[in-house]
Amino acid sequence: MVIRYIHELEELPSFHWEERRLAALLATIRFGQAHLLGQMEALGFDIRRETSFRMLTEEAIKSSQIEGERLDTDVVRSSIARRLGIDIGGLSPVDRSVDGLVDMMLDATQEFADPLTEERLFGWHAALFPTGRSGLRRIRVGDWRDDLSGPMQVVSGPPGREWVHFEAPAADRLPSEMRAFLDWFNEDSGTDPLLKAALSHLWFVTIHPFEDGNGRIARAITDLALARSEGQHQRFYSMSSQIERDRNNYYRELEGAQKADLDVTAWFTWFLNCLGSAIEIAKTSLGTSLGRARFWERLRAFPMNARQREMLNRLFDGFEGNLTTSKWAQITKTSTDTALRDISELVSFGVLKRDDAGGRSTRYWLAEAVTDDASHARSSVDLSS
Repeated sequence: MVIRYIHELEELPSFHWEERRLAALLATIRFGQAHLLGQMEALGFDIRRETSFRMLTEEAIKSSQIEGERLDTDVVRSSIARRLGIDIGGLSPVDRSVDGLVDMMLDATQEFADPLTEERLFGWHAALFPTGRSGLRRIRVGDWRDDLSGPMQVVSGPPGREWVHFEAPAADRLPSEMRAFLDWFNEDSGTDPLLKAALSHLWFVTIHPFEDGNGRIARAITDLALARSEGQHQRFYSMSSQIERDRNNYYRELEGAQKADLDVTAWFTWFLNCLGSAIEIAKTSLGTSLGRARFWERLRAFPMNARQREMLNRLFDGFEGNLTTSKWAQITKTSTDTALRDISELVSFGVLKRDDAGGRSTRYWLAEAVTDDASHARSSVDLSS
């Protein structure tokens, strides 16, 4: 018999790796991870919560984007805010599929100490597909896949130009394969926690137990393993964001691991580098959080409603295009008269500036007086000491 994929090897799941080749990289990532968490711990509750909120939002959006699905940022933010009890103002309408994705992510990260079980995975899968369909196609939800429509193939690319990365194990093997995976995941095997996160991702993708949603669930399992490695439920970096940036290599590495032997050193190397990049990007994100805290500190003397706070946050993050009264009304779902009153108050406070055009085309922007300190905080934050 010609072996094409690692799941055909009798030795599975006897994965192995070269610890000496990984030692220096692993030590660097561990240091970066611990340092980031230490810095966040020193910054206070509000900044930690705000940073975690943004990272959860980014994680949900990017994990879906890897699969070719683009989510509405406002809907994702609203879903997370509802579940965490955060007041962001102007909540967007409920979307069941987005709520399901958020429920899975929060369960994985906030309940990281709970065992990963078959029922828990079935719950995650059902949450991802609340209508029992993937797009227009009815799928088997909350249960392992079957092979009634042919073997499970992992593909990427647009319709008509799909690339088959590998073919997953037959459906009749899933109960025993998943039992072995879950037993390993829940036991203290002595494997370094970061390597365990890397291997759990690869191993779950190798089994590919569901008809759809395997990638998103694999990344949720990865976040659960990383949360265990850190011993805390707040997320300050997004692995899915970095995976999405390196998407082509992500698929290439997964495919290469499936068509090699059980030596996963190359996959571990890629995963750790990806994690390291995510942590480095989080340092920049921390600068943004500090800048936002400084920004609101300067504005705390001014009474503001939820709409004004929401729009100032948007401006601080970098508003696309020109802000006008009509855009304010559209985004906050209010009348133009109310939008004009909101804006006029902020102009009178000296928070917003306006041009001299007049009329509906009048443009508004943040006054330099309230952004200078925030910009300085963003540019000068130092995580190296």
